[in-house]
Amino acid sequence: MTWTAPQPPPIDDGPLAGPEAAVLAAFLDWQRWTLLNICAGLTSQQLAERAVRPSTLSLLGLVRHMAKVERTWFCERVAGQSHQPMYDPAAGPDADFDGASADNAEQDFDRLAEQIRQADRAVADRDLDQTFDLRGQPHSLRLVYVHMVAEYARHNGHADLLRERIDGATGL
Repeated sequence: MTWTAPQPPPIDDGPLAGPEAAVLAAFLDWQRWTLLNICAGLTSQQLAERAVRPSTLSLLGLVRHMAKVERTWFCERVAGQSHQPMYDPAAGPDADFDGASADNAEQDFDRLAEQIRQADRAVADRDLDQTFDLRGQPHSLRLVYVHMVAEYARHNGHADLLRERIDGATGL
């Protein structure tokens, strides 16, 4: 039986005013939901399809990439946690994209969901002004939220085009 990406449950749009942390978290949640919504209803084979040759970009590769990015920015950089690499370092810096396989689609979606949960837990009680050092420069949690919204937005644009190329669906 072929696995199909599920429809994500509806989410609250979040606050349009109020505390900055709540607004940033809501925008990030919407971007996360958007990626899952774009993928919903596609089979594991469709998700792994490299729809625009010669690029190795696929919807499943984007899911894998965002799992890595969630962990890297929130858990490792902000919270200072140490983790083994998510994908084989010997496979190169694009292993998240290049290693996307229909055989592992369900596990890759589960991994993204778990990384989102861990990321949210890692920063739940932190102040937006809290900083960490990255390559000799201070970075704030606020910057990480803005970066993550931008990262998802950029890749959701890619995902829209990939989805349209796969089955013609638009406006998801």
